[in-house]
Amino acid sequence: MNDDADRIEVGRLDGPWGVSGWVRVYSLTEPRENLFDYQPWLTGGEPGLLHVEEWRRQGPRLVARLTEIEDRDAAERFRGLKLFIERSALPALPDQRYYWSDLIGLEVVDLEGRGLGKVSGLLDAGVHDVLEVEPVQSGRESILIPFVMKRFVRSVDIRSGRIEVDWDPEWLTDESSR
Repeated sequence: MNDDADRIEVGRLDGPWGVSGWVRVYSLTEPRENLFDYQPWLTGGEPGLLHVEEWRRQGPRLVARLTEIEDRDAAERFRGLKLFIERSALPALPDQRYYWSDLIGLEVVDLEGRGLGKVSGLLDAGVHDVLEVEPVQSGRESILIPFVMKRFVRSVDIRSGRIEVDWDPEWLTDESSR
């Protein structure tokens, strides 16, 4: 297993907040504050590890003071830095449950078994999540499939690396070609 499979992205730094080294933090956890339950954060480059000294909600956003960031300039340098944790830090899930990261890279097939593509990401669309699928046909835009079990997503089989969807290939046809 490679290092990337052992790490889970949990958020990113969104730039400075104030002048004393605090940073705005974007969380991919649910609820958002759970991001602070996982310490330290790993990064893909410098500084390697980040340690939260304190954090709080500031209006609609989360902000934090990190040991490795002393001032506004340092906070600006780390804008956009992705935050990861070791997969082993996540709680075990019961059968038939999975984390978003488990779905990345799975093959997506329709009800007839035709390959539509591979999951490249998931989007939080409010009411429900949306699978972002990199299509089999190169040059096509990503396919967005609502992650609604039993309606559009019929099954998820992590072991076989496959998601079966009720998604008509005709829905992928460009409107201008009709």
